Amino acid sequence: MARAVGIHLIVATQRPSVDVITGVIKANFPVRIAYQVASKIDSRTILDMGGADQLLRNGDMLYLSSASSKPRRIQNAFISTDECERLAEYIEDQQGFTKPYLLPSIIEKRKDSLYGDIDDRDELFGDAARLIFKLQQCSTSTLQRRLKLGYARAARIVDQLEEAGIVGPKNGSNAREVLVSDEEELENYL
Repeated sequence: MARAVGIHLIVATQRPSVDVITGVIKANFPVRIAYQVASKIDSRTILDMGGADQLLRNGDMLYLSSASSKPRRIQNAFISTDECERLAEYIEDQQGFTKPYLLPSIIEKRKDSLYGDIDDRDELFGDAARLIFKLQQCSTSTLQRRLKLGYARAARIVDQLEEAGIVGPKNGSNAREVLVSDEEELENYL
């Protein structure tokens, strides 16, 4: 039943004896993998045939699937314990996220959009977004002054920023509220 619902289970042992790998266990595992073992008996316990005792070290293995009666010899990546520890230390030393990374929602392209889709964004959209994030306020006049733009282009960029969810709606004559709280979130919009 587990296979029918997509549950995958991997069983690993350093002692492939018939006490550990019983017939019931083997019957419920359609795929088996064997690395180098000490004897033909161990190989027969895992694969129901010899061969795993003749393998080389460091990732050399036999793969037996339910679709084939003969095992297939393949090479797996070998990662030493020292390399695993160095990799774990490297990951540990990386700067973590301040909050969970949320995948951006799928934005349905609307045909009735006034501002066009992402491909129609102004080429200064990214620069404008970073600028208003840095200033934590957004207005057409700010973009005009800082990016040396005309009113029409600056207003179009502000409209695009609103549609992207980076800034809030018009607030009378006041600057628009910046809705993005950190740089990681901003980069998701760009």
